[in-house]
Amino acid sequence: MIAEALCPSPLAVWLVPDDAQRARVLAAVAAIWVEHAMFYGEVHLVDDLSAVSVCLRRYGPLPPPADYAARLAEAAGPHVHRFAAVHDLLAAAPPDEAHHHLAYLAVRPPFQGTGRGQALLAEVHSRIDHVTMPCWTVTLAAGQRLLARNGYEPGTAITVADGLALYPMRRRAHRDTTTRAGATLTSSTAPSRDGV
Repeated sequence: MIAEALCPSPLAVWLVPDDAQRARVLAAVAAIWVEHAMFYGEVHLVDDLSAVSVCLRRYGPLPPPADYAARLAEAAGPHVHRFAAVHDLLAAAPPDEAHHHLAYLAVRPPFQGTGRGQALLAEVHSRIDHVTMPCWTVTLAAGQRLLARNGYEPGTAITVADGLALYPMRRRAHRDTTTRAGATLTSSTAPSRDGV
């Protein structure tokens, strides 16, 4: 789902210029982070598997995925240097405060604009608002409007390459809960190894 949603984006084209390899490489790299979120965060799916959110609980220092450098090299192959460059840029960007990190919010192209992304955000926010936790993410230009409608404020853009930027956005901690809207969700969560 993540690879399919990301594939047509300018970031995906820059990461994997080869059209024939792009979807496979994106899926392999995303799998590393989805697995990591199963230990240190949560994954939310829409019932029809058309959309997914992947979050990391950054309540303190978070280790990288197990054997990350080797696994990234295997997953990304000749494109590993581009993925590593984006990783390094993003590693320096998160706020110092404890926060929920929305790592992926992906809706498969045929289902975009149907409220699934909004439903997933509502699910994420309903959980973190119970603990009054801010949320932070990085998005492409196309994702800014949805996030802004949900209370996210923009930060300083991160330049990846000429003409390609990523946009950090932060949602302040809220105490109230958000009503779930739209599609039915399935949640897969696991406690982190350190008990957080």
